[in-house]
Amino acid sequence: MKSVIKKLLPLVLVFSSPAAMAAGGGGEHLDSAYINLADKASLRRGAHTFVNYCLSCHEASFMRYDRMARDLDIDLTDLREEMMFASDRPGDLMKVNMSAEDAESWLGVTPPDLSLTARSHGPDWIYTYMRGFYRDPGTATGWNNTLFPNVAMPHILYEWQGLRSANFEVASNGAKSLAGFDQISPGSMNAEEYDGAMRDLTNFMVYLAEPAKLVRYKIGIWVMVFMLVFIGLAYALKKEYWRDVH
Repeated sequence: MKSVIKKLLPLVLVFSSPAAMAAGGGGEHLDSAYINLADKASLRRGAHTFVNYCLSCHEASFMRYDRMARDLDIDLTDLREEMMFASDRPGDLMKVNMSAEDAESWLGVTPPDLSLTARSHGPDWIYTYMRGFYRDPGTATGWNNTLFPNVAMPHILYEWQGLRSANFEVASNGAKSLAGFDQISPGSMNAEEYDGAMRDLTNFMVYLAEPAKLVRYKIGIWVMVFMLVFIGLAYALKKEYWRDVH
């Protein structure tokens, strides 16, 4: 029996997605974010959203400003003027000035570091979460989320998306499911524009969780070129060796 378990355990680890493990296997519906790390323009737009709206409370303490600028082709002048609000040195880590004690006192909970969120929850979770906020007078912040019920975080991008209420259907067993949203007041973006902005933000957070992916992409291209050249040379060598045989 133990030998069977040892053989099956690697398969379980391979086919268990990080998103499913993070969500506890609850079977929540997640919308696809269609991540593309080769889209540097999308990554830059997502970075602007992150530093302007997320970095005021949440840290990304594994990333440095200058590393982000190099990877995403951000000019250092633009970096200093438009993206560095919590630090004066490009070599600093992307941290907030608010202490954990003050955060817990003011917000009731210390906002988590977002460096590895895309790895722990998955990009589809982030994308669905950022599009799942709705007005709820029964909560402390006045906001709720369809993917994360009773979340402590308010909707920081409500001016973009506008105010919405959520409609739920209740099954005979008491289970609730989302039936849709009602737009209470419009935001500065329409639904398509907001979805695009959240896709950019999610794209950046995927990069943030593993910046080395961009390096691997660059190396991977040259590896493929080498393999094609090597296959051609190997085939030519094979023909040369077998010429005398025939």
